[in-house]
Amino acid sequence: MQSRLLIATVLLVSALTFAPVHAQVAPPQHPTSTPYAGDLSIFESPGRAERLHVDRVMDLLHITPGKTVADIGAGGGWFSVLAARRVGPTGLVLAEDINPQYIDAIRKRADNEHLGNIKPVLGTPDDPKLPAESVDAVLMLKVYHEIAHPELVLDALRTAMKPGARFGIIDRNGTGADHGLDEKILREEVERAGFHQVGRYDFTKDDGQDYFLIFEKTKIVFPAPTTTPAGK
Repeated sequence: MQSRLLIATVLLVSALTFAPVHAQVAPPQHPTSTPYAGDLSIFESPGRAERLHVDRVMDLLHITPGKTVADIGAGGGWFSVLAARRVGPTGLVLAEDINPQYIDAIRKRADNEHLGNIKPVLGTPDDPKLPAESVDAVLMLKVYHEIAHPELVLDALRTAMKPGARFGIIDRNGTGADHGLDEKILREEVERAGFHQVGRYDFTKDDGQDYFLIFEKTKIVFPAPTTTPAGK
């Protein structure tokens, strides 16, 4: 009886820990930046892929042929195109953004570049709208500081990630309102949502101002049931 009570308690605590937050949403605990809605050409500067070392980013996220990748806050699809070429025709890139005009731009770009493995996804500020256990890798490139309720977005991403999937965040230190967020705050928020950090790098900008963190889903480990000796 005691062992069954223990298991039931562990299951209840785990469910509460990782359950989606659908009740009243608390206000942001720190300032956030207004999502960018301007000219997409600023993300297309020559040499950006080399400055970002994007091939190394994809290597560390284990983006290989046949994988499914989620580009969160894809904008005009700059990274989506690079990821689509990396995963090839047997892979898929879910290019998510909350701006319908950007989704249209991604769709046109994929058509123009003959990349049928890019699927535009119109999300909301609190939900990227990805299918459950559908992605092998996720990248947020200078997006996290724009998320007002990260607990909701992170819960949705955790559900969308396959076992062993990698979640990369590239951002810069800041107050939240200046298009950056303190690395310690970001890491604490992500880990509180049921992830654990598996990598930390600073090569994505040569001046070292950016940080690149990689997370995986934290596994829920249940204790083995104990047996009660006969007659006890």
